[in-house]
Amino acid sequence: MAKPKLHPVANDLGDNAKTASVTLLNAALADVMDLTNSVRMAHWTVKGPQFAALHALFETFYDQLGEQTDDVAERIVQLGGTPNGTTQQVGSLTRLAPYDATLRAGLDHVKALKDRYAAFAATTRAAVDASAEAGDADTADLLTGLSRVLDKALWMLEAHLEA
Repeated sequence: MAKPKLHPVANDLGDNAKTASVTLLNAALADVMDLTNSVRMAHWTVKGPQFAALHALFETFYDQLGEQTDDVAERIVQLGGTPNGTTQQVGSLTRLAPYDATLRAGLDHVKALKDRYAAFAATTRAAVDASAEAGDADTADLLTGLSRVLDKALWMLEAHLEA
C-alpha cells in the first residue's frame, strides 16, 4: 500500500506515527465498511425459523458497525489523512473474503458472518499493537474499542451455532 499523503494538522504526533496510523486505519475502514455491507445483506435476505431474531440481531450489528466506521474515518482526518471510503476504494482494499450474495438460510448467514467477524477481529488486534508501537495511543485505544465490538458480535454469532 502506498504511503498516505498527510495534510497539515495541529495534532502533535510525529509524522511516522501519523503515517502508520492512517495506513492502519484506512485498512480497518475498508474492512468495517465491507463487513457492514455484508451484515446488511444478511439482514435483508435472511430466511428461516430464526428470521425475526436474526433480522433484529443483524440490524443491531450494522448500527454498531456504523458508529465504529465514523470513528475510524474521523480519526484518519484528525491525523491529517484522507479516508479511503468510496465504494470503489472499499472494494479494492478490503481484506475480507467476498460475501456470498446467494445465502438465505439464517444459520448460513451466521456462519459466513462469524468467519468475517473473526478475520476482522484478528487484523484489528494486530493494528492495536502496531499503532501502539508507532506511538499513537489514541488510535490504539480506538481500535481496542472496535475489537471489543467485534468480539462481542462474534460471541453472539458463535452462540447461534452451538448445538
